[in-house]
Amino acid sequence: MAIGELVSGMVERIAAGGAGVLTVQGKRVFMEGAAPGDRVTGRITVENRRWDRAELVELAEASPLRATPFCPLYGSCGGCSLQHLAYEAQLAEKARILRDAFTRLGDIPLPGEVPFVPSPPMEYRNRIQLHRKEALVGFKARKSDEIIPIKDCPAADPSLRAVLQEGSALPPPGKDRFTLYGRGDTLVSEGSIRGKTVRRGTVRLGGKEIRMDAGVFFQSNGIMLEKLIADLSSIAANADTRRGPTVLPMVDLYCGVGTFAAFLGEKFPRVDLVEENPEAIVLARENVRGMETRLFAQTGDLWVKGCTGIDGYGFMVADPPRQGLSPALRRALAQKGPPMLAYVSCDPATLARDSGELLAGGYRLERLMGYDFYPQTAHIESLAVFVRL
Repeated sequence: MAIGELVSGMVERIAAGGAGVLTVQGKRVFMEGAAPGDRVTGRITVENRRWDRAELVELAEASPLRATPFCPLYGSCGGCSLQHLAYEAQLAEKARILRDAFTRLGDIPLPGEVPFVPSPPMEYRNRIQLHRKEALVGFKARKSDEIIPIKDCPAADPSLRAVLQEGSALPPPGKDRFTLYGRGDTLVSEGSIRGKTVRRGTVRLGGKEIRMDAGVFFQSNGIMLEKLIADLSSIAANADTRRGPTVLPMVDLYCGVGTFAAFLGEKFPRVDLVEENPEAIVLARENVRGMETRLFAQTGDLWVKGCTGIDGYGFMVADPPRQGLSPALRRALAQKGPPMLAYVSCDPATLARDSGELLAGGYRLERLMGYDFYPQTAHIESLAVFVRL
């Protein structure tokens, strides 16, 4: 098929990036804005030997899974990509993408059902990033560096919606990109809000108060974070972390501000925290105060290279960035990792890749589940629990 050519067919599913997939002349065609069950006509915009991309030209027959987008900026703003799909259908597609990453891409058998925990589909987002270009403050446009002026965002927490409606958020001097976080009584920003600059604050999660900073990564969906923490707490409480009469310590790898350690660490005689961001590790120190801890302000690779007792832990929680575990970390964990490893992932493909090496090293995949931290988008968060055989 050539660029500019019109193609027609029925959309089969949603791809990992959020585009609809149809097959034309035996070739996959990816089309944004399409829903499973749609009959569409599109124009080829990108030609590849194995696949093509097309823009939606005509919706000949709408799928029953379609929904009316609730935001008037949907399609131009780059924030959401699945508002045209009913929320239950979004969950079903994300669960399938997660399963497929293991079964089709990784050839890894599943441990049973793969539940996908839902979120409130609107007003869920506690963390947003704004951009400024000259006099404009807003979100980036879809697939463009242009700025879409934002006066409201139905996906954002009510506290952030109020700030957007007022237009009271401004970036710090010398920066054109800045982050805001709002939940409950907490409202912080890298820049200023209503003329005041408050960058650090305390957010209440699951009965605890966690210190955080608008400029340091923190999960964007507090409701889902509480659900994930509750599941991790249950998993850690039931882990067999004894070696004879001794209860082994735990390690929080890629710990950020130490949120997981703050909830799980009390179950262990010591918790070690590993994080390369020095600002995050300072906050982590505050969040685990009162516990027996060791803090390693370094990358996971440097930590595992210098760690002489990786086989001395009873439990590990790892929350790596999108690229997943490095080859050195995968090898070390596969060879000498703890009896139980809880792996929090934001990319099913890299999770499946890392899982393959962990399984080859002697782990069993005990549990796999998804969490919808980002409704209306194609992002997928998941938790895989591995137990050493």
